[in-house]
Amino acid sequence: MFLVTGATGNVGSELVRALADGGQPVRALTRNGSNAGVPAGVPQVAGDLNDPEGLRPALAGIRGLFLMPGYQGAAQTLEYARAAGVERVVQLSGSSVASTDTSNAISAYMIEAEASVKNGGLPWTIVRPYAFMSNTLQWVPQLKAGDVVTAPFAGVRQAVTDPADIAAVAALALTTEGHAGETYTVTGPESLLPADRVRILGTVLGRNLELRPQPDDEARAEMSAAMPETYVDAFFSFYADGTLDESTPLGTVADLTGRPPRTFEQWARAHASAFA
Repeated sequence: MFLVTGATGNVGSELVRALADGGQPVRALTRNGSNAGVPAGVPQVAGDLNDPEGLRPALAGIRGLFLMPGYQGAAQTLEYARAAGVERVVQLSGSSVASTDTSNAISAYMIEAEASVKNGGLPWTIVRPYAFMSNTLQWVPQLKAGDVVTAPFAGVRQAVTDPADIAAVAALALTTEGHAGETYTVTGPESLLPADRVRILGTVLGRNLELRPQPDDEARAEMSAAMPETYVDAFFSFYADGTLDESTPLGTVADLTGRPPRTFEQWARAHASAFA
């Protein structure tokens, strides 16, 4: 049995589906045990990664554990996992960890998560994806109102990644041998500007979409209304100051799965109904 935390999130939902479709026994952990977004027949348990004690029942009978980053008590969770007989853990992280910059709030919690799992006494694999293709869903409200997308950091190229590919790598690490102690950086197959994504999405939707580059001051104000200032500073460090480069596609997905990573066009076609 495999336990997937964050089971209704971008990666977690894809991982639950990949394991279930592969005939693997999987248990989905969500905050309230709701069945929203979880495939039929997959058992669910409620739990909070900030409450390791409350996770102990969910760990019973678990062979492999998929962990989200950024939660308190990760070391305790891993101790309980080890005591429950968990054999391996896959930690979701991010590519900015490579900078070792603990002054950046986002990098810092990823660095802490990786340190916890490396010191947790269980065979581990770390998955560091580039930015998600699913971040494009942030444009849905704008596209329901018209054909102009306003987006920050318009000059930043990213080899954006389909969460399904991240999940495919995580599933391999959970269910097959040979991945202990490995760190896999997962990317998409092409380096795209926001304008490229707008153009591709427009083609898929049959609409003449336009990108409006968002000025930094406007972007900062909008982001500050939605998240802590330390995270806003982190994103501006990454994309305005250029401390994070996710522009170069890597061969990780193809090397591990035997197939190329999915293109943004493939992702857009699979999710076109969300923009209708």
